[in-house]
Amino acid sequence: METIHTLQEFMLHTKNVTYVLMVAALVGITWFWLFLTERDEE
Repeated sequence: METIHTLQEFMLHTKNVTYVLMVAALVGITWFWLFLTERDEE
């Protein structure tokens, strides 16, 4: 694990973590929406 030495490194790290979480949330919400709206056609 890398050590954060400056405020700039800390801000960059938190921004990157936020972007990863946003992408994960969008994929999860999309999957959940498709799961809820899926219908069995017989």
